[in-house]
Amino acid sequence: MAEEIKGASNNERLLAAARLDNEDLVIEVFEEGGFDINCQDGLGNTPLHIAVANGSTDVLEHILSHEACDVDPMNKLEKATPLHLALRIEHIALRRHIIESLLEAGANTYIKDKNGETVLDALSPGETEIRGLIRKARADATVSRDDIASDDEDGSAGSGSEES
Repeated sequence: MAEEIKGASNNERLLAAARLDNEDLVIEVFEEGGFDINCQDGLGNTPLHIAVANGSTDVLEHILSHEACDVDPMNKLEKATPLHLALRIEHIALRRHIIESLLEAGANTYIKDKNGETVLDALSPGETEIRGLIRKARADATVSRDDIASDDEDGSAGSGSEES
């Protein structure tokens, strides 16, 4: 399959890898370099949007592990983040896995889509497990910002997603 996409740019190959959940192709693109992890298709969907929408879990983990990955890009039509798109996944276990991966990567649960809805607003009332995950992520984000002592003497803001 990687041969079919050989004539494409590495950004196009990355988008295709996300669509097809082609782990070999994403690894090949990462090794070759010369790509933008946050590149967009014509609709403003990044590889992360596409991996989420297609349930491409193998590729998703590679994308999220890339240090320059923006976990909160908004696409053009819906102003939806990957987290918004994850809510639409019908397979319950897959939806939970992808949402957990995005939240662990620091996805912002407060971003509003074109309808003015955050991911919490967009959840159906029966989604108690996902609602709990989002509330926990919000609580964790509040703790990490407000309750942890900082060694920064100059008052400059640090990264909230430092590697551990």
